[in-house]
Amino acid sequence: MRRYCIIALSILLPGCAALDPAPPAGLEGTAWRLLNIQSMDDSVYTPQEPGSYTVEFGPGGRAAVRADCNRGTGTWHSTSAGQLEFGPIAATRAMCPPGSLADRFLAQFQWVRSYTMQDGHLFLATMADGAIIEFEPMPQAAER
Repeated sequence: MRRYCIIALSILLPGCAALDPAPPAGLEGTAWRLLNIQSMDDSVYTPQEPGSYTVEFGPGGRAAVRADCNRGTGTWHSTSAGQLEFGPIAATRAMCPPGSLADRFLAQFQWVRSYTMQDGHLFLATMADGAIIEFEPMPQAAER
């Protein structure tokens, strides 16, 4: 009988966890600027101006994104350390100058599934190891 209770709880608890996710560790209230996007085919995309490509992890799972001449907002959630997903990012669709990484950068967020922090940098990994996106912390307002 006890085994059946454990099985029933294991079926019910994942649904409960989805309704009340654990607070994300270390991301809320942080802001990052893009250093590079490394694709699975070993292509590396580096912005000419890192401060033009940013992501901010706001309170309540809100995300703010800057992608060159475009701005976007959306949601993010992390139910366990190292796990990260973004909801749809609603972004402006201005035509940025030639050489912009705006479209490539914005397209990555729907595929992000995990993150790690190493040496003060944030690394986002997409599904099936499609890309690794490296960020550094945004300079403080006094440094800008």
